[in-house]
Amino acid sequence: MDNFDFCNPVRVVFGKGMIARLSTLIPVSERVLLLYGGGSIRKNGVYDQVVNALQGHRVVEFGGVEANPHYETCMQAVELVRKEKLTFILAVGGGSVVDAAKFIAASVCFEGDPWAILSEGKAIEQALPIGAVITLAATGSEMNHRAVITRVSSGEKLNFASPKVYPQFAVLDPEVTYSLPLRQVANGVVDSFIHVIEQYLTYPVNAKVQDAFSEVLMTVIVEEGRKVLKDSNNYDIRANLMWAATNALNGWIGQGVPQDWSSHRIGYAMTAQFGLDHAQTLAVILPGVMTYMQKEKAEKIMRLGEVVFDITEGEPRERVLKSIEACESFFREMGIQTRLSDYGIRESDLDSLVSQVKQMDWHLGEHANIDDKVARDILMLRL
Repeated sequence: MDNFDFCNPVRVVFGKGMIARLSTLIPVSERVLLLYGGGSIRKNGVYDQVVNALQGHRVVEFGGVEANPHYETCMQAVELVRKEKLTFILAVGGGSVVDAAKFIAASVCFEGDPWAILSEGKAIEQALPIGAVITLAATGSEMNHRAVITRVSSGEKLNFASPKVYPQFAVLDPEVTYSLPLRQVANGVVDSFIHVIEQYLTYPVNAKVQDAFSEVLMTVIVEEGRKVLKDSNNYDIRANLMWAATNALNGWIGQGVPQDWSSHRIGYAMTAQFGLDHAQTLAVILPGVMTYMQKEKAEKIMRLGEVVFDITEGEPRERVLKSIEACESFFREMGIQTRLSDYGIRESDLDSLVSQVKQMDWHLGEHANIDDKVARDILMLRL
């Protein structure tokens, strides 16, 4: 196991009716930006719960955060925060809203062009405090210090990380996820699963706790993911998926182990250029990464197949291939297509899709051996 230094300060408030706790989680003295997405919270009752809990607080609303939050939209919110002299950001929605809140919180206090936080990795010295009410189990952004932002004008999608943008708290009520479209539910399941994969599917370093935790999370996500599409209003299923999604990316399973994240980085361009959902990009690319890197990842791929998909028979290479196919089949079972051609993406588009990898001089994967040429070869496997 590698050395690590880890602190996660996020307070989690989990369960039915917990949105009412906002009244005590945010001091009345704070001037709150209520940040949300397309307005679904007004239809499913979450908005009313939040507003009722914040009676007595000064609240200014900003809606319209996109499913992949746009830099341009975030900067409009930054202007509003500065104009109204707001002091606290409450993100109500899925991971995209939380990501936007993190970027807004940092940008308000940033000297210079905030895009430098993403494009140049500029350090964040200060950020407004953030809280989160989660309505979609997927990204785990509510309990980590990372965010991904898309700049529409340039077609770029980039991420940043800073301990300054950990939310102070996250409210997770599984009941508020009942009204989600099944497409979003499926996306959340696949997103959570691959978050675990990116931290697990590398090479062994004898990190038994992290490996065992990862294997349990993947098993739960697969089992409950298969159930939720047929029994969508089952509280226990929703609760297990919500908590699994949070644990998939709150940092715990990633301590002291090598990590990959190549599927995420390569997939950014597919979202920015073709508008694919984040989970759709991952479901396309991950099987390609696993196939291309099967020798380097063989031991972990076989262990994944054994523990999660009960693949125990055959020679090692056969088990590796069966395990890769089992992952891809699970994504299709969740209703998510797994080929570039399913989304109208052709070989002529590949150079554009890997241009960001080349431009940013990324060397991805646990061995830093995936450059733009290898990324293109991986995408070729997914046509």
